[in-house]
Amino acid sequence: MTDDLVIEDHPEARRYEARLDGTLAGWVDYGRVRTRLVALHTEVLPEFEGRGIASALVRRVLADARAAGLTVTPRCPFFRRHFERHPEDADLRADPIGD
Repeated sequence: MTDDLVIEDHPEARRYEARLDGTLAGWVDYGRVRTRLVALHTEVLPEFEGRGIASALVRRVLADARAAGLTVTPRCPFFRRHFERHPEDADLRADPIGD
């Protein structure tokens, strides 16, 4: 991972974007349902794989959700795996609505 990674939320597009040296490297698409952020899809472009970008995106989304008092519904497999591997974030996990 590099210090040149910048992650920003673009709420109008409902997505977080990660840029490495100004170049789009990956993103998380999300939705909002009341007090939930629904993590729909995490993508890292092939030329940027293996640099920890997806993990950095997840950490940023979860930090922002925590700060805003939101929970996160992990529809994306990458987010589901994160919650399985990081029980310290279990307080942020919300089951899908209707489940």
